[in-house]
Amino acid sequence: MSFVAWKDRRKVMPDLKAVYRAEMLEAATARLDEFESRWGERYPAVAPAWRRAWEHVVPMFAFPPAIRKIIYTTNALESLHRSLRKIIKTRGSFPSDEAAAKLLFLAIRNAGIRWRRPVDWTAAKGQFAILFEDRFPGSAS
Repeated sequence: MSFVAWKDRRKVMPDLKAVYRAEMLEAATARLDEFESRWGERYPAVAPAWRRAWEHVVPMFAFPPAIRKIIYTTNALESLHRSLRKIIKTRGSFPSDEAAAKLLFLAIRNAGIRWRRPVDWTAAKGQFAILFEDRFPGSAS
């Protein structure tokens, strides 16, 4: 979205969301083509940027929609990252790597206390248990 003017972001975003929320890869490609035909003249850098990063978008379509929603909704990760950065910034320098590791450990432990389950986690959890039965705890039949 860094290529899009602030005044147009609310208009452009739904068309980009249609790309990564598509049911199948072919539909996502079609949505990107539609986006480019609608916005390509005004914002010529957006669609090519998506096409350059397409190899990172494509693997997402190997997962069911419930898992994809968890993948592209990264609010929990962003919140954790923000809290870790805040902890590190306020301390300045560290006497050793071990001191930094201890501080990060405590920050992650405290973040776990405040953590709330992402929306639609139950549906995604079921899909994870099906896809990764050998690696997902509690999924043994």
